[in-house]
Amino acid sequence: MSFTANIDEIVADNHNRLLGIRPGWKRVRLREVATILNGYPFESAKFKQDRGTPLLRIRDVVRGQTDTFYDDTFDPAFLVQAGELVVGMDGDFNSARWRGEPALLNQRVCKITVDQLRYSPRFLEYVLPGYLAAINAHTPSVTVKHLSSRTVGDIPLPFPSLDEQQRIVAEIEKQFTRLNAGVASLKRVQTGLKRYRASVLKAACEGRLVPTEAELARKENRSYETGEQLLQRILKERGEKWNGKGKYKEPAIPDSKNVLPLRSGWTLSSLEQLTNANRPICYGILMPKDNVPNGVLYVKVRDMKGDRIATDSLHRTTTQIAAKYARASLQTGDLLLAIRGTYGRVAETPPALNGGNITQDTARLDVTPLIDHRYVAICLRSPHCQNYLKGVARGVAVKGVNIADVKTTPI
Repeated sequence: MSFTANIDEIVADNHNRLLGIRPGWKRVRLREVATILNGYPFESAKFKQDRGTPLLRIRDVVRGQTDTFYDDTFDPAFLVQAGELVVGMDGDFNSARWRGEPALLNQRVCKITVDQLRYSPRFLEYVLPGYLAAINAHTPSVTVKHLSSRTVGDIPLPFPSLDEQQRIVAEIEKQFTRLNAGVASLKRVQTGLKRYRASVLKAACEGRLVPTEAELARKENRSYETGEQLLQRILKERGEKWNGKGKYKEPAIPDSKNVLPLRSGWTLSSLEQLTNANRPICYGILMPKDNVPNGVLYVKVRDMKGDRIATDSLHRTTTQIAAKYARASLQTGDLLLAIRGTYGRVAETPPALNGGNITQDTARLDVTPLIDHRYVAICLRSPHCQNYLKGVARGVAVKGVNIADVKTTPI
C-alpha cells in the first residue's frame, strides 16, 4: 500500500527523534534542492545472468552490487554511476550510495541527484534515512508497501547553510571513523577472548590446567583411583541400575581416532558410557507446532546462548505432544547438546525447565553422578570434542550430528 499520511505532521511529531532541526534552521523540500529520476520498466525477458549491462534492482540498493544484466539498447539517462544516491521504493524504503559499477536504474528504484551549490550530497545521505524510516512506519502494510517519488520530493529536509552542512558531514565522518576503529578493536578483543577460552578448555582436557591426581598422589605418597578404575565403577553401576525393557546393552565405546596421548592415571570413555542407561542420549520433539499458552516448555538450539538457556524466550508445546516424547523430558542438571544447525552448543538444564522437553535439533545427556557433569560440559566445549563433532557432522544445506556419533564422542 502507499503512503497517505501528512508528512509535515509526521515530521512535527518526530517519533523516531531523527527529524528535528536546530532552532534557526529552515527547511526545504527535497524536490527544491534535488531532481528525482524514477527507474525504467526494463523488459524482464531480456534480463540475463552472463551478458549485457548491469541492472540495479530494488534488492541491490543496500548490498551495492547486482548479478542481473540487461541485454538490449537503453537510454543512457538511466545509468547510475558509483557514488550516486538511490532509494528503494517498495518494502523498507532503503537508501544508499551505489557502490557497484555503472548500472541501469530499474523500476521501483529512484535516483536522487542533488544541486551541490545548495545542498551537500553527503549531508542528504546521512539525513534521508530517518525520514524514509518515518514514512515507512506510517505506511499501511496489508500488502507490499509502496513509496512514490512525489512523497520523496515532499520531504522537508533541514536546511542549514552549505558551509555548515559540510562541517557537519566532516564531523559525522570523523566520529564514524572513531566508532569503526572502536568496533574493530572490540572484534579483535572478542577474537582474542575466544582463543583464550579455547586454549583454557584445551589445557583442561589435556590435564595441563591443574596437577593430575597421579601427580598429587605421588607427591603425597598415597594411592588414588585411576580414570580406568572410575570408568569400570561407572559401567558396573550403569548395568546394575538398568530397569528398562529387554536385556541391558553395553554402551558404545569411544571414537579413539585423533585422540592425544592421555596423562598418567587418565583413560578414555565415550559420552554414552558416562550417561544413565535408563535415560539414554536422545533427541526430542519433531514438530512442536504453535506456541501454546500454559503448555510444556521446550528448548530449541537458538535458545542456547553463551552456555546458558534463554528461559525468558522459550516456547511451549501441548501436553499431548510432550507426552509422545516423554523419553526426552528434562531434569535439572541434564546437559543439552545442540546437534543440528549450530551444532556443538552446550548448556545445563536449569530448575525452571524441570519437566520440559527439547526439539529434534538437541540431544539430552543425563550424566552419572559419579563424575562432575560440569567437567563433561567442559570437555564437550573443548576444541577436541568440537573438532570431533565437526568431523562427524553430515548434511548439505543444514549439517547435523547423528545420535550414534554423539554416543561415541571421546571424553
